[in-house]
Amino acid sequence: MMPLTNTLQQTTLFSSNDFTMPEHFGDDRWTILHGDVMHIVPHMTRAVFDAVITDPPYASGGASQTAKNRSTTEKYSSLRGDKALPDFDSDQMDQRSWTRWMCEWLQMVRTACKPGAPICLFIDWRPAPSNNEALRQAGRTWRGIAVWDKPSGRPQRGRFRQQAEFIVWGSNGKMPLERNVGCLPGGRILDPFAGSGTTILAAVQEGYEAVGIELTDAYFQLGTQRVKQVLESQK
Repeated sequence: MMPLTNTLQQTTLFSSNDFTMPEHFGDDRWTILHGDVMHIVPHMTRAVFDAVITDPPYASGGASQTAKNRSTTEKYSSLRGDKALPDFDSDQMDQRSWTRWMCEWLQMVRTACKPGAPICLFIDWRPAPSNNEALRQAGRTWRGIAVWDKPSGRPQRGRFRQQAEFIVWGSNGKMPLERNVGCLPGGRILDPFAGSGTTILAAVQEGYEAVGIELTDAYFQLGTQRVKQVLESQK
């Protein structure tokens, strides 16, 4: 795996001398770390990130615990066989466990963010109330909800179409208007649940540095290769 270089050096991201660097891949603009956010973030340097943009596991599939315990492919995808995406971890929690887990990692990540750093959490309608609560319990300032319109949502007989997901966003304290920047300032973005690398890729394409963390091996491999291939094709 490629070592961190230049602006994303290990000494920049991590303050703990006894921390063993996990498997990782990237270049001088981005890297994805293979591991658990709960184990990696506590070793990171304080105030090293300018924003957090992430799509955490929702744990929203299934009305009962038995249904929740099914694989993510069974819960969320109509694709089967070799066309199905890999299953991912941490999606079997009940609402109370999920809210507590969200609070824990949000509090950890906050220490690695600069004052005023925005955080954007992609979420669907089912865990959205718990998500809002967790954001505030973790000490963030809740700023509102942006709507991600998805016209491809399937019609539902006798019900409104589930045609949107949401971006719950807040900040690490005050966001002074005199910053003279848009909602997201320039700098370094963290995605604690990198998945297939979508946020990392978009951040780099927009001129940011980006650091991702991904627990599931299949998605670590998929995300790193996807970001690498797309960026190389655009050179």
